[in-house]
Amino acid sequence: MTSSKQALAHPATSADAAPGSQPGAARGAQGRGTPPPGPDSWRSRLYRWDMKASPYAFIAPFFIVFGAFGLVPLLYTAWYSLHNVQLSGLDHQTWAGLDNYKNLLSSEFFWNALENTFTIGVISTVPQLVMAIGIAHLLNYRLRGSTVWRVVMLTPYATSVAAATLVFTLLYSWDGGMINWLLHFVGVDPINWRESDWGGQFAVSSIVIWRWTGYNALIYLAAMQAIPTDLYESAALDGAGRWQQFRHVTVPMLRPTILFTVVVSTIGATQLFGEPLLFGGVSGSKGGSAHQYQTLGLYMYDQGWGIGNLGKASAIAWTMFLILLIVAAINLLITRRLRKSQ
Repeated sequence: MTSSKQALAHPATSADAAPGSQPGAARGAQGRGTPPPGPDSWRSRLYRWDMKASPYAFIAPFFIVFGAFGLVPLLYTAWYSLHNVQLSGLDHQTWAGLDNYKNLLSSEFFWNALENTFTIGVISTVPQLVMAIGIAHLLNYRLRGSTVWRVVMLTPYATSVAAATLVFTLLYSWDGGMINWLLHFVGVDPINWRESDWGGQFAVSSIVIWRWTGYNALIYLAAMQAIPTDLYESAALDGAGRWQQFRHVTVPMLRPTILFTVVVSTIGATQLFGEPLLFGGVSGSKGGSAHQYQTLGLYMYDQGWGIGNLGKASAIAWTMFLILLIVAAINLLITRRLRKSQ
């Protein structure tokens, strides 16, 4: 009796529903018009492909550019280093194996360039980073016009290598240079900076120090501002002065940043090229008349574009690359030890 009343109350629902169909599905079909696409529809497949392929498409331009202008030249240089290749005859290559590397290791000019690179790197890196930490420590306190001082610190870095080297060449000039004038003023004989062994290396290092001290100072300043102030407050409560706070709080907290700047400066010193080339003038590619400040970069340039021996120049380039890999490995080991000690 009850079922017959329900059928009379809803005649359309009971009459239109197909045998074996669910009323909910029928109502959903009537409300939306068409059912949603199933898991195997083309829209679902397109969505899954989009989720998987989009990240690779976004980063593909970087790897394409890196492969075209970074990886391919690197591998091609490795291929050249195993051949006898002259700049005047690129189509005539003969297999040399490791002869270029053997000749390189037996060349006194290579060891002289390696020694000069190490010496100039030490002379320029150590004072540069020490002064950068001191400048950053001063800028870390509240000073009037702190933004102006930070811009001033970046000005040498923004200056081109050619302009900076030209100014320093005039300063270190043998006749009429300001440096020799100051030395004469204090009773010291003038120095021929270009022809002197240690004088030329010192002059080139001073250019590097002037250009990169402010840049490293801003890196140290950013790291100092990230140090929690609670550490300084605790040290002040224990009676530590500013110098003690700098030694026992600031410097230990800056160890990772100091290590980073040392590695970056070492890489820059290994690739040093523009400053000694322009400072040397006519004999710039030789690093002076007696190769007294010829770096590995200048030695590679002289062999490749001066003499025209591209095979040996490629071997020098790969030797520099291996040196940088050793520096990176040392950096990794020191970083791991620092993490374990902390």
